[in-house]
Amino acid sequence: MPDLSFVAIDEPALARLAHTLAPALRDGGVVHLSGPLGAGKTTFARALLGALGVQARVKSPTYSLIESYECDGLGIQHLDLYRIAGAGEVEWLGLRDYAAERQLWLIEWPERAPGVIPAADLVVHLAHAGESRDVRFAAATAAGSAWLKVLEVQRETRSSTAG
Repeated sequence: MPDLSFVAIDEPALARLAHTLAPALRDGGVVHLSGPLGAGKTTFARALLGALGVQARVKSPTYSLIESYECDGLGIQHLDLYRIAGAGEVEWLGLRDYAAERQLWLIEWPERAPGVIPAADLVVHLAHAGESRDVRFAAATAAGSAWLKVLEVQRETRSSTAG
């Protein structure tokens, strides 16, 4: 499956990527957000949720572990598994209860619960690059590949205006 990278982008550019991706996610899917502390996982998720039309205050799920939203019939589950010690601890979150047809999963720290969370359509890898961030989008399914095509336009636009 293809990858798409953006190097040394600032926070507004990260938010633009989320806004560009959002319309492609209106039918649901699974996005894993990985990277070290402070790399921008929650920032990306907040921008994405806002672009999808979530009107509620978007809280970090660091302590609650899961925050749920609904927008235009799309159920959205935002998980932060940083405080999970192992995959077995995820069971009590009741993820099976969120089995609606149209669900979007945004899962931070997915590596903490392999095999018990929904498999990714798209993995967003974020990394520190000084004051900026490097972002790599990796498609894991055909849906994820289709989403990358939407982001490719953003990269081409950024490249053509950078010169």
